Amino acid sequence: MTSDPAARQLRLAIVNWRDPWHPAAGGAERYAWELARRLAAAGMDVHYVTARAPGQARRSRAEGVRLVRLGGRFTVYPLVLLWMLARRRRFDAVLDCQNGIPFFTPWALPRRVPVFCVVHHVHTEQFGMYFPGWLAGLGRLLEGPVANWTYRRHACVAVSQSTARGLREELGWKGPVHLVYNGLTMPPGPVRPAEGLGSPALVCVNRLVPHKRIDRLVDLADRLRDRHPGLRVHLVGDGPEAGPLAARIAGRGLDDVVVMHGFVSEEDKAALVAGADLNVNTSRGEGWGLSVIEAASLGVPTVAYDVPGLQEAVWDGVTGWLVHDGEEIADVVDRALKELADPVRRAEIARECREQAARFDWAHSAEQMGALIREAVRAAGSRGRERSWR
Repeated sequence: MTSDPAARQLRLAIVNWRDPWHPAAGGAERYAWELARRLAAAGMDVHYVTARAPGQARRSRAEGVRLVRLGGRFTVYPLVLLWMLARRRRFDAVLDCQNGIPFFTPWALPRRVPVFCVVHHVHTEQFGMYFPGWLAGLGRLLEGPVANWTYRRHACVAVSQSTARGLREELGWKGPVHLVYNGLTMPPGPVRPAEGLGSPALVCVNRLVPHKRIDRLVDLADRLRDRHPGLRVHLVGDGPEAGPLAARIAGRGLDDVVVMHGFVSEEDKAALVAGADLNVNTSRGEGWGLSVIEAASLGVPTVAYDVPGLQEAVWDGVTGWLVHDGEEIADVVDRALKELADPVRRAEIARECREQAARFDWAHSAEQMGALIREAVRAAGSRGRERSWR
């Protein structure tokens, strides 16, 4: 077989912390997988290299993508590097997806192989929420100066303008930064809204982890239940904060107001969101706001904090409302519900939501990423041929 990628199937490795079937999978896994399967369908030979949850096969194949699962939460990083090192001449390009820290695949690859560091958001503040001081400091060092040096000859892909700004301003990245947005994934066919969710009904679709600040929704329910006697708040998702949240709900006497659904199917999730009056996101920052766009596609607006990622996904006053500095989220939600009580205004907001969501498409995102990869491989081949003539 010829070694010229232009004359054969392009070989791509996508390395990501988890796959979409991992119990702790989130938006980053959705992003990596939606691109992987579409790039495979477009003719690339795609390997998806990731961590292995208990019970998962070490090797499998899905939708034309070869899945390789190595190690656990932390051991996946050195194991992926060793795996790449053993196959260092096998791939034409690599998507190295950063979830706090990247995989540093350039350390294991020939210099000519283009690597795209895919960044969802800057984790500088989050390290301190999950790790002791010394380990948080190590995380910041790896995310910042070490990653900066490692990827200095490679390009970065950001999922939002907010992330691109964070890369430049907080991490000091100097190289090219390309924007490739998330697309939109919804169950096939019409979505039938769930009934009897409450009046009003709020929904939050998120992993139950500290930086999502789901406890603020419990506080919000406590403040608004007297103003809105029929209020119900639906929490959709699972995670390590599920136990503390359940205790907080019981301690406030909110068992009849806040409903914890846990992990549900995509169909049930869509039905719950479609049946709600308002989607609420309490996160302290996101790379993007995938759940915001999914809700918008169903005509449901969002209240979220004015923080990176969410401030881009929510068009303030058009497809939702942002909670600005000095404001209380309960007051913003109350104001939003009053606005939605007007049927004409509600229909107008729903229309704007659907129009905004229609702008985001995984097929377009995959085309963008594919074009970036092919151009980088072509340029790398040209540089290699130039060197061979010297």
